[in-house]
Amino acid sequence: MQLNILKEIINLKNSKKEFSVITDIKTSKTYIFFVNKPIDNNLKSFEFEINKLYNSRKDGMVNDSNLFIKHYHRPIKVVIVGAVHISQFFVEYAKSLNLDIYIIDPRGYFASEKRFPKVKIINLWPQEAFQHCPLDDKTALIALTHDPKIDDPAIQEALNMKCFYIGALGSKKTHENRCKRLVENGFEEDDIEKIFGPIGIKFGGRSAPEIALSIIFQLMTEIYKK
Repeated sequence: MQLNILKEIINLKNSKKEFSVITDIKTSKTYIFFVNKPIDNNLKSFEFEINKLYNSRKDGMVNDSNLFIKHYHRPIKVVIVGAVHISQFFVEYAKSLNLDIYIIDPRGYFASEKRFPKVKIINLWPQEAFQHCPLDDKTALIALTHDPKIDDPAIQEALNMKCFYIGALGSKKTHENRCKRLVENGFEEDDIEKIFGPIGIKFGGRSAPEIALSIIFQLMTEIYKK
């Protein structure tokens, strides 16, 4: 691999950019591919298959070619609203996954470095926190405080920004009331139905570590649907 290509790959990985490295296994020539950007002329005839592999998040050979493609996807941003016990287990379980986790909670005695070491913590109300941690359609929003004053603004922003996953803690009755408040605030039923509430895959677990595990299962299922 050319030294200049290797340096560029290292810089791109450090800056958490999304890209692919395409290698011609016959000539050893290497290309860097960015989705939605002009492709190298030598790859144009394989552009459809390259994009197909990129969107599938799978590495492998490009059909009918000597090209091998390796993807480097940006870590999935997961914003957890609520520095609760479940959040601690979620962070612990998620260490080996490609997730970029933020904890938002205005209550500094809950959202502390001692309870969440090596995690990005924002001790602000959601409306202010999202100025430092903006949401988008590649973000997952997990609301766990069980306090409408904190959870509701976060969920509303997640709906507005089309987050690919929105989950909220609470019973069925709690979620029904949450949905009513969202309707009162002008949100459409079709959008509200995208919220996972109560959050997590249902397998009977009720303890904090079990709920955290069920959330990870549900989140990863949605990630692989993308």
